[in-house]
Amino acid sequence: MSEIILEACGLHKTYLSGERRLGVLRDVSLSVEDGESVSIRGESGSGKSTLLHLLAGLDAPDSGRVAWAGRPDTGAVRRARFLGMVFQSFYLIPELDALANVLMAARVAGPVGAEERRRARDLLARVGLDQRSHHLPAQLSGGERQRVAVARALMNSPRLILADEPTGNLDEKTGDSIINLLLGLCTEQGIALVLVTHNASHAARTARTLFMHDGKLQTLQTP
Repeated sequence: MSEIILEACGLHKTYLSGERRLGVLRDVSLSVEDGESVSIRGESGSGKSTLLHLLAGLDAPDSGRVAWAGRPDTGAVRRARFLGMVFQSFYLIPELDALANVLMAARVAGPVGAEERRRARDLLARVGLDQRSHHLPAQLSGGERQRVAVARALMNSPRLILADEPTGNLDEKTGDSIINLLLGLCTEQGIALVLVTHNASHAARTARTLFMHDGKLQTLQTP
């Protein structure tokens, strides 16, 4: 029986807008098994990114709970060791080259030595950037920047990857290559993946597809 690697129960989240409270998430529950791939689709403003931030421990729900591998500890150090994140906007540090950006994930988790540097170089080679490791983000294309972000997400051998619209800033061909890379590496290494995407064809490639509507999560109904 597979282990539940990610579990969210009864998540509620509201934000203050002027004098009104807007409900973004309403009683959202989700579980993801070890090595499973899950995609979440939904219209803009439906709460997809808010949900991902709660799952990552980057924000706290008004009520409900999130657990990683059965433990409620979602602090920064455990986050760095347990999961990797890939964002739409890359979030690379512009003053650091590709190798140093990948190594930033290791620095959050603990000391960086020769083994960590070797792994970072190996990961850049795996994503096809072994010849670009000393280039700054400004010297890389959008697709190359996202490949650096994927390598960074894998740096600490995570059990879970959370990807928030990772192809949103890329053209269709480049976006397809990033999804191929992300799904391929997660499958190869047995890493669970939660993918937030507006792209139906990308979502269809995951083992399970969910749909976010009006702050609620539901199984996507297929015709």
